[in-house]
Amino acid sequence: MTKALITTIPFGVYDPASLNLLHENSIDYTINPFNMKIKESQLREMIHDYDYLIAGTEPITESVLENADKLLLIARVGVGYNNIDLDYADSKNIKITYIPDGPDAAVADLTIGLIYSLLRATHVSNLKLHRGEWQRHIGRRIQECRVGIIGAGKIGFRVAMELEKIGTKSILLCDLEQSTSLTNHPSMRWADINEVITSCDVISFHLPLTSKTENLISEKELLMMKEDAVIVNTSRGGIINEDDLYKVLESDHLFGVALDVFKEEPYYGKLIDIDRCLLTAHTASMTIDCRTYMEIEAVKEVIRHSNGDSLKCKIPTS
Repeated sequence: MTKALITTIPFGVYDPASLNLLHENSIDYTINPFNMKIKESQLREMIHDYDYLIAGTEPITESVLENADKLLLIARVGVGYNNIDLDYADSKNIKITYIPDGPDAAVADLTIGLIYSLLRATHVSNLKLHRGEWQRHIGRRIQECRVGIIGAGKIGFRVAMELEKIGTKSILLCDLEQSTSLTNHPSMRWADINEVITSCDVISFHLPLTSKTENLISEKELLMMKEDAVIVNTSRGGIINEDDLYKVLESDHLFGVALDVFKEEPYYGKLIDIDRCLLTAHTASMTIDCRTYMEIEAVKEVIRHSNGDSLKCKIPTS
């Protein structure tokens, strides 16, 4: 019987449609039994018996894949695939699919929500009140801030458009490919990364993790930012150097930071001790509609492959 291992969790909890599809197509499945992000060693031990892997952000390394004797396809429940050893997977003729448009709306929503919270220090006020401290904070309205978007792809540009709708007057877009026309967006203009870093009140990151973007923001760049700037990263951990960020925040530079992603997840690092650092557990895509859509689309790719049909969203190749 064809077998699929589902490592990303939760899966099928809020809507069982994806699991029903597997059952209807006679694909047996196992859901991550550890109820947490699966470790490389755990995945290596399990993978040998499965034809399909419905994956999250866990490390799918050469060590894992060399033990995947039956594996035919990795279907990512999401847009990123930097956690997969693509070259080694290709050498074993393992196909890889992803969902390029799945998390867009949910990630944009959370990004803007985090910006609001940072600018008004809502998270800090909440922590202090829970500790019995009544302290009021003077904040800023997002409409009066200059916002920089580093990574103006689909999600980054969507964030920019939502900000424009709510009246943000100055939005700087930074991207290697400035292909989007801004004719109909008077509040937006293109800028290089140095201008964004030095002049923006709010900086939001929407980048993949690559050799070029890893540690893109270190102590030097953080100290170039305005003293009262806020930064948000809902894209990938590793883009902002977490040790440098801790050091800079300890020096009282930056008004606030929100991170939904980390170099190592789950995250238990030093930033937990910084009140004005708002930390969430990689939840940007975790809305019921978004999650259900991505689960179903990943399962459909598995079914297409098992039926000998063409895959819909293979990862792009260079």
